[in-house]
Amino acid sequence: MSQRQVLQVFEQYQKARTQFVQMVAELATRPQNIETLQNAGVMSLLRPLLLDVVPTIQQTAALALGRLANYNDDLAEAVVKGDILPQLVYSLAEQNRFYKKAAAFVLRAVGKHSPQLAQAIVDCGALDTLVICLEDFDPGVKEAAAWALGYIARHNAELSQAVVDAGAAPLLVLCIQEPEIALKRIAASALSDISKHSPELAQTVVDAGAIAHLAQMILNPDSKLKRQVLSALSQIAKHSVDLAEMVVEAEIFPVVLTCLKDKDEYVKKNASTLIREIAKHTPELSQLIVNAGGVAAMIDCIGSCKGNIRLPGIMMLGYVAAHSENLAMAVIISKGVPQLSICLSEEPEDHIKAAAAWAIGQIGRHTPEHARAVAVTNTLPVLLSLYMSTESSEDLQVKSKKAIKNILQKCTYLPALEPFLYDAPPNILKHVVGQFSKVLFPWIFRYASAESGQLSTTY
Repeated sequence: MSQRQVLQVFEQYQKARTQFVQMVAELATRPQNIETLQNAGVMSLLRPLLLDVVPTIQQTAALALGRLANYNDDLAEAVVKGDILPQLVYSLAEQNRFYKKAAAFVLRAVGKHSPQLAQAIVDCGALDTLVICLEDFDPGVKEAAAWALGYIARHNAELSQAVVDAGAAPLLVLCIQEPEIALKRIAASALSDISKHSPELAQTVVDAGAIAHLAQMILNPDSKLKRQVLSALSQIAKHSVDLAEMVVEAEIFPVVLTCLKDKDEYVKKNASTLIREIAKHTPELSQLIVNAGGVAAMIDCIGSCKGNIRLPGIMMLGYVAAHSENLAMAVIISKGVPQLSICLSEEPEDHIKAAAAWAIGQIGRHTPEHARAVAVTNTLPVLLSLYMSTESSEDLQVKSKKAIKNILQKCTYLPALEPFLYDAPPNILKHVVGQFSKVLFPWIFRYASAESGQLSTTY
């Protein structure tokens, strides 16, 4: 056998390996093939190919593993049990940019499924290597690493702390300053995932200088980037008054209000969530939002969308109104009650109706003037029907009852109370009768006193 014939054997073997990994990677893109591949023992066949002498075979094998692990947690667990992670971590530090992207994809695909699988990635020492990849020259490698870190951090505070301890936060802040939009999106998403668990983790992100850079991107034309930026700011602001004030000090108002008119529904939702997370903390922060025109803008936003997109805006109006009489009156003046009443009647989902009922109760509970503003919109009968309906969820019934009670205890507008005399159950009727007695008895007493005085002088 000649030398050429001998070498041809190796060439055919290489060609077969290449063809195998390419075909498996292609088959793994279609869900109907996954079970067959798994039953054929594809994991054990791909594992040695991660250390193949041919770089393209290594990369394609990693890509195939990532696609399989991405499909379900059983396959992701097979990657962990097959001792594939240490190989990936080792190669992640040593190989070229194409392999780094594929290896980071596998780590992300494994880590996304559960805290236990994410912990397995941490335990094999992947975080330090992923953080080093955030400094890579290639933006695609940075993006893949940021994505994997975000998927690990999102599960719980312990995993998020591990990501922070590895030094990820400052480098993710640098990534959001890079020119590539895709990298900005993923880095902002990872910062959001880190911030959401606790005030301490959010403070770490703030200390890395994230807020100023995130705030500058609120008006970026890319909708997907705006979603992530607004989400990250929300996750920071939600924890405490101090963090919310830091977000506000980055001059997000009135700029963020333009996002409530965005054509992207999730930009609207995330902007509403951010404003809600700020408003809930103190009357002063709510007043700042009112002064910026935030209440009127939010009411318009609620009117322009449906379903869960409305929910944070509905809650924001409730939080604002709950703080004080003046803030509740600001919601009334901006015609917030009719819009909330529409949500109460139109929305099919009980949890959205429950939020609207709660918000209406917060508006009407302050004074007779506030209660009347709710009553004249004919909202009380709707609340009563939701409370009495057997189809309403327990939460909706509880919030409707509470809202009715809050409003009735302040309401002195008798025409709005009259229908309750016929339809209300006893536990609601007692509040109605109580209000009638407050309004009518003083009048009857004055009338009786006047009559009594007239009789005595005549006699």
